[in-house]
Amino acid sequence: MKLLSCDTMREGVIVSGAFLVMGATLIFFAARLLPTVAYLPLIANVIGIVSLLLAPLILISTFIATVMWPGSKKKLDQCDH
Repeated sequence: MKLLSCDTMREGVIVSGAFLVMGATLIFFAARLLPTVAYLPLIANVIGIVSLLLAPLILISTFIATVMWPGSKKKLDQCDH
């Protein structure tokens, strides 16, 4: 099973960064640009906060999977840095 590899580690970091940027952007747009029609700022704020909370969670879970997974050190030593 190819659960943990160099590609999945890289993808975990990229997805975490994307969630961080998306959350900050949504919160900024909700505070400054969205009109108060049909609770749009509230919806954007909630999605932004959830994205900001998921970003470190994804990064931490990727790190823990790397440390705890049996045989992962040997697999990840072969990665190009």
